[in-house]
Formats: sequence, structure tokens, C-alpha cells
Amino acid sequence: IRIIPPAIDPLSPKNMAFSPDDAAFVCSQFGIDVDRPLLCQVSRFDPWKDPIGVIDAYRAVTEEMPEAQLALVGSMATDDPEGWEFFQHTFEYAEGDPDIKILNNLNNVGAIEVNAFQSQADVLMQKSIREGFGLTVTEALWKGRPTIAGDVGGIPLQIVNGESGFLVSSPEEAAQRAIEIFQDPELGKNLGRAGKERAREKFLSPR
Repeated sequence: IRIIPPAIDPLSPKNMAFSPDDAAFVCSQFGIDVDRPLLCQVSRFDPWKDPIGVIDAYRAVTEEMPEAQLALVGSMATDDPEGWEFFQHTFEYAEGDPDIKILNNLNNVGAIEVNAFQSQADVLMQKSIREGFGLTVTEALWKGRPTIAGDVGGIPLQIVNGESGFLVSSPEEAAQRAIEIFQDPELGKNLGRAGKERAREKFLSPR
């Protein structure tokens, strides 16, 4: 039996190589202070992607690192009323915190902008509580950024815990792992390099 997992296209606008200067410029257009730590999750606004839990994790991080910022970046379908309700719920849960940016494709956030946010972030998150394979995790790993993700679905196929990223099961755990990465840049670099290599070996379309 051969099991062929999903894959991403490394040459698409969402996944192509992005210079640090270009990524920083794009992020600054959306109000991100590129000189401060950035935590980012790219996913649909959906209860299973747990953006509420990401906000909880971010708030726990800011107790130790008040300079941290959060970007929640997602896409919205115009014919998905439940998605819009949950987007509104997420927006209200952020309570107007100026350091939480909640952005979607209707804010002119397309593939290039998603790439910029993933390339700029100090920590990428996919705190799903249910998941299929989770191609947003693959995209995050391919950017070479340290990635924290839910220990569910196909995510453990992609992340070897403690080696190519961190697997977590709660906002508290996610916050603790994020603080570890923020406070130890060498750890972040090692996780990012290992994650990118794992994506390159197993989850790119040219394989």
C-alpha cells in the first residue's frame, strides 16, 4: 500500500520565496509593528480552527511578553452565514485590542499577503481542535517558521513534536510553547529549519 498525502505547490504566490524586506513591508501596511514579536494563525474563521483559543493563548503570552502581537488571517465565503457569525464572535472576543489584527480576504488579504504574514511571523499557529490533513500547517512549515499546532487529525503526520514544531492540546500549552520560542531564538530557528525540511521531503507537489 502506498499512502500519498496532500501537498502544496512551492511556486504558487502563497508559497513562493519572499524576501524579509518585502514581507515586513506588506505586514506593516496592515498595522503590524515589524519590530515587535508576531504570533500568527492563518485559517478559516471556524470553531474547529479555534481562533478563540488562539486569542486566549496570546493573552497568556502577553502576561510575560506585553510587546507581542497577534494576527488572525482567514478567508471568508460570501455564502457562509455561520462563518460570518463566528468571525463576528471572534472580533468581539478580541475586545478591541489594537495588537490583535483580525484580517480576511475582504480586507485585500490574498495569497501574497498570507505569504507575507507567514514569512514575517516569529511563531505560526494552527490551534485546531479538529482537522483533516491541515495544509495550512504545511504552508507554515514551508516558510521555515517555528509552528505550534493542535495534536489532532493529520497534523501529527507533519509535525514531530519538539523536533519540527510543537503539538499542543490547550491554549495554556500553546502559550507556554510560544513563550519558549520567543525567548529562545535558536530554538525557533532549529524548529523552523526542521519543519521546512520535513515539508520539502514529504509534502511538496513536485515529489
